[in-house]
Amino acid sequence: MKKAFVLIVLFVLPIVAYLFFASGVNNFGKLPVLTENVNEIDFSKEIRFKDKITVLGFLGTNVDSRKGNAFNLNQKIYKRFHEFNDFQFVMIVPIGTENKVDKIKKELATLSETDKWNFVFATQEEIKTLYSSLKTDIQLDDKLGTPFVFIIDKEFKLRGRAKDEDEGTKYGFNSNSVADLNNKMVDDIKIVLAEYRLALKKNNTERIK
Repeated sequence: MKKAFVLIVLFVLPIVAYLFFASGVNNFGKLPVLTENVNEIDFSKEIRFKDKITVLGFLGTNVDSRKGNAFNLNQKIYKRFHEFNDFQFVMIVPIGTENKVDKIKKELATLSETDKWNFVFATQEEIKTLYSSLKTDIQLDDKLGTPFVFIIDKEFKLRGRAKDEDEGTKYGFNSNSVADLNNKMVDDIKIVLAEYRLALKKNNTERIK
């Protein structure tokens, strides 16, 4: 009996534990889709959501006051993930803020390379139309900006948390809050990137077969 018990502990329990955690990854390892069919950035000639994992932000006309938000995002999110080929930052800003944006870009360049920081200039109507397609419970302010940023996947889907312990449905991440970026956004981007890596690996394996 003792030998049988030892064998169970040594061989059976590790297998059971593996199956438990493996099933957990499959069941809980996907980030919920909160909104489908987010509008493409049709008002830009170069930048697109298609085939990219995007951190989307709206800086508004008061770009200077959003400088701290941009630095938080750069340090906590951008530096961690910018080496992934399909990853990008897209900041939507109103036409007329070009000089202010240039200043932020120069300051960001002193902290890290900025090849995946994209600033797209748009009219007031274009900004409102794109933002409304996100279908969130977060409002743009009267300057067409918000401190919240959003994760858009390659299929124009807004990803977030359907059952966040603090907020319920969590559409976006507050770039004023280092804790929100560190404790939640980092994890959620990891999940989305892992989803696509697993899908790519699966497709490559099937092709080889």
